[in-house]
Amino acid sequence: MQLVVARIGRAHGIKGEVTVEVRTDEPELRLGPGAVLATDPSSAGPLTIATGRVHSGRLLLRFEGVTDRNAAEALRNTLLIAEIDPEELPEGEDEYYDHQLIDLDVVTEDGEEVGRITEISHLPSQDLFIVERPDGSEVMIPFVEEIVTEIDLEEQKAVISPPPGLIDDRAEIASPSEDTGEEAGAGSGGEAGEDA
Repeated sequence: MQLVVARIGRAHGIKGEVTVEVRTDEPELRLGPGAVLATDPSSAGPLTIATGRVHSGRLLLRFEGVTDRNAAEALRNTLLIAEIDPEELPEGEDEYYDHQLIDLDVVTEDGEEVGRITEISHLPSQDLFIVERPDGSEVMIPFVEEIVTEIDLEEQKAVISPPPGLIDDRAEIASPSEDTGEEAGAGSGGEAGEDA
């Protein structure tokens, strides 16, 4: 089975290095020197990683046969794809591969059906579940511990505890011009400070 592990960014320097947007929780395993990766578009690969290093918080890779800036720039936006065993599980507890989460039913803690996960969107700040509702509409659910309270692969479901307004239109909006709104804002700010 194939798993997207990174997207190539811009060239770095003049010796063929590129920045990469990592899309795996196991970069040391998937993006180490010697790894051979398929690509999308397929015409760009396969690519063999020659070297890897971290520079200013970004992973830089150099591929065999890519020796200058022009060749590196030609790879920009190419997806790097690793071949993995479908039975293989991530090393960390509470970590999942995208293919394990696609098609899970999403329900609230009280059993209300929300929809089905059709896609995982990997953003720099967090991952999002793209969930198709029974009526065909879509809702985005942040894949964070506070909202996604349980992933049950045996039952094929994801249990969520959504804040008001996430999956419905019952958002609670406090108006700063109302006294009660200001008090609610101050109270929640104080609570957040105590929790942190």
